[in-house]
Amino acid sequence: MARDNKKPDFNKKPKFSAYWIYAIILVGFIALNFLGGSGWIDPAKINPSDFNQYLKEGEVAKVVIVNRKIAKVYLTPEASSLDKHQGSKSKSLLPKSPQEANYQFEFGDLQNFENQINSVISKEGLKTSVVYETESNFMADILLSLLPFALIIGVWIFIMRRMSGGAGGGAGGQIFNIGKSKAKLFDQNTDVKVSFENVAGLEGAKEEVQEIVDFLKNPEKYTSLGGKIPKGALLVGPPGTGKTLLAKAVAGEAKVPFFSLSGSDFVEMFVGVGASRVRDLFKQAKEKSPAIIFIDEIDAIGRARGKSNFSGSNDERENTLNQLLTEMDGFGTNTNVIVLAATNRADILDKALMRAGRFDRQIYVDLPDVRERKEIFEVHLKPLKKEEDLDTDFLSKQTPGFSGADIANVCNEAALIAARNNKKAVGKQDFLDAVDRIVGGLEKKNKIISPAEKRAIAFHEAGHATVSWMLEHAAPLVKVTIVPRGQSLGAAWYLPEERQIVRPKQMLDEMCATLGGRAAEKVIFDEISTGALSDLEKVTKQARAMVTIYGLNDKIGNLTYYDSSGQSEYNFSKPYSEQTSELIDKEISKIIEEQYQRAIDLLENNKDKLTELAEVLLEKEVIFKDNLEKIFGKRSFGETETEAEVSTEEE
Repeated sequence: MARDNKKPDFNKKPKFSAYWIYAIILVGFIALNFLGGSGWIDPAKINPSDFNQYLKEGEVAKVVIVNRKIAKVYLTPEASSLDKHQGSKSKSLLPKSPQEANYQFEFGDLQNFENQINSVISKEGLKTSVVYETESNFMADILLSLLPFALIIGVWIFIMRRMSGGAGGGAGGQIFNIGKSKAKLFDQNTDVKVSFENVAGLEGAKEEVQEIVDFLKNPEKYTSLGGKIPKGALLVGPPGTGKTLLAKAVAGEAKVPFFSLSGSDFVEMFVGVGASRVRDLFKQAKEKSPAIIFIDEIDAIGRARGKSNFSGSNDERENTLNQLLTEMDGFGTNTNVIVLAATNRADILDKALMRAGRFDRQIYVDLPDVRERKEIFEVHLKPLKKEEDLDTDFLSKQTPGFSGADIANVCNEAALIAARNNKKAVGKQDFLDAVDRIVGGLEKKNKIISPAEKRAIAFHEAGHATVSWMLEHAAPLVKVTIVPRGQSLGAAWYLPEERQIVRPKQMLDEMCATLGGRAAEKVIFDEISTGALSDLEKVTKQARAMVTIYGLNDKIGNLTYYDSSGQSEYNFSKPYSEQTSELIDKEISKIIEEQYQRAIDLLENNKDKLTELAEVLLEKEVIFKDNLEKIFGKRSFGETETEAEVSTEEE
């Protein structure tokens, strides 16, 4: 049997607490209160009628009236030995003192009590004496007089301890520590499980950040050549692309102290608090240098100064930003502190914050492409019980435009859907349903729709499918459904080609396919409805972008009114004249109407096939690419690489 070789630590002493002193003082007061009186044990209680009986029988030697309200009765030695007075003897282990009374009781009016005693004594000829005494408990009086002051002092000490971050309060959480930094410290003693292996894709961003980590581990490699480490790196990109995850990986990989906090942690209602927290943060980092500071959502304090401050008063956020600028690159700046920051609104950051010497590097974290999405899927699929033949290439092609956070959500939704259907493993169809759930919303099969409305929806969605099938540059169709999902009554799923540049023909074909739903309603029913709201919103934005942003309109010419710096948000005037404004409106309307008429012409020429497709959709509620091939035949255009590799299956 193995023995525990650990020896008890006899030198370990209990932790001292100030509450011990309070407890000892309280016990002392209580002990003095009980032991500081005339005796250890109070006399037995009797009622006035029994006393009168004892008095008449001559058994009372003395009556002591205490404080004019209590009578203590002392019996004669002969009476004390009687059996009826045995109850008056002390029940303590200590012997009863001769000075202790046998009985005591309270009486009412003192004058009546005196007259009653004197009457019995004179009538019976007794030698009973009556003595008057005044007793006081000195310690009890002191305790009562000091109790209010003790309560006040105790409450004051409790409040001060709370305010100073004592019991239950952390640094910066209480009023005396309100100027302290709220940053969480991660060091070698902290278990951070995220590493660069957990960050899929983002190859360029990882290389940039890994170089910073490598410099902190091996600074001589760079300084021997005269190089200097960048003082800051700014991670910029859309939400969900992995900026914070990359910072967590830095915390897990770097063997130096890592301070993490959010930009909103500097913001407080009290004046000067933000600047004080910045000073305290960098002070802590310099004491533990080399160190890394990570500020998430830095746009909370890094917004350009002078913007949207119409009050004219002192702006606390600007003071915080000024202090941050000074700490990052000012007199006495410690170069061993590196600042990482993340934001998805780099266009509104102050120019002084973005300059070299503060944030030397801007690392753009973009949405993942097909290859990177496959790597992200492989990371998130590891903890799932999935089917063996699950194709990650197929999943990556089915999720264009998805961020890393979206892919994580897809994997989780797929697992929930599989569990809901009592499956033992997560399969391909579960992932397709998860994508539909995230993109379109939850299916509402119990939504009440009249037959006429259902028919209109079927022709609307069939119009989208037909026009997109007929156009060369339109996105290939994946499936069409008339089952209500989310806020939409029907939906068509496409697999857009991932292009780096878009030409006018491609944009016009996409607009025409988007307007195919309303065009089908016009062709079949000779009337239109409100069901094309989202379609109209989409094509209007596309047409406006062609005219005012990308310079793809002949009448407007090679001009753009897009401001990448975001300065135009605060302007009350348009960057063009009224005549140009009218021309822009006309050109936008012209582009949309031309594509709408083009969609009508396509559907008029293929009206019978449109009707056949809509009838199939009404019957099955969901149709796929195979259904279109049976009706329209193979597309006359060459399939794109993405479209050729995507296979669909009927539900």
